[in-house]
Amino acid sequence: MKTQLSRFLFTALLAALLSSCTNVPENVVPVKNFNVDRYLGKWYEIARLDHPFERGLEKINAQYSLRDDGGINVTNRGFNVKDQEWDEALGKAYFVKDSNIGFLKVSFFGPFYSSYIIAYLDDDYQTALISGPKKNYFWILSRTPNIDDAKLKSLISRGKELGFKTDELIFVRHEL
Repeated sequence: MKTQLSRFLFTALLAALLSSCTNVPENVVPVKNFNVDRYLGKWYEIARLDHPFERGLEKINAQYSLRDDGGINVTNRGFNVKDQEWDEALGKAYFVKDSNIGFLKVSFFGPFYSSYIIAYLDDDYQTALISGPKKNYFWILSRTPNIDDAKLKSLISRGKELGFKTDELIFVRHEL
C-alpha cells in the first residue's frame, strides 16, 4: 500500500510539474497563421534574459528541422568563451495545439517539456520574440547574426509591452 501511495504521489507531482512547464505567461499570445515550413532553418540569438543553461555562451544559434514523427528537431549551439569550445544541445519540439499556432513544447531532457511560445514573428519570418512558460524566459531571434538598431529597438519595445524585463537583456556577440 505504501508503495502504491508513493507511486501515486510521484506520478501526481510529476504530472503537476510537467503541466506547469507548458504554460503561457500573462499577456503573451502565441502567433496565429504560423507556417512551420517558413520557420525551419537557422536562427541567431540576438538577446535573452539570463538563465543558467546559456550562461557564458556567445555566438548562439538554433537550427530547426522536421522530424519523421511530425515534430521538430532543435539543435541549439553556442560558443563557450571560457572553455574555447562549442556547446550543443539536441532537443525536440511538438505543437501544443494546432500546427498553425506558434505554441510548442520543447524538450532537451527526456520526458520533460517546457513552453516555446512564438510571441511575435514578422511577416517575412526574419525576426521573432520567444517566450518560455514564465516571464523570466525571453529571447530575441533573427535570421542574421546582427540586426539594425531600429529593428532591435522595435523588438525590445514589443517585449517590454508584453511585460518582459527588457532592461535586463543580455546581448549576444557573434563576432569574437
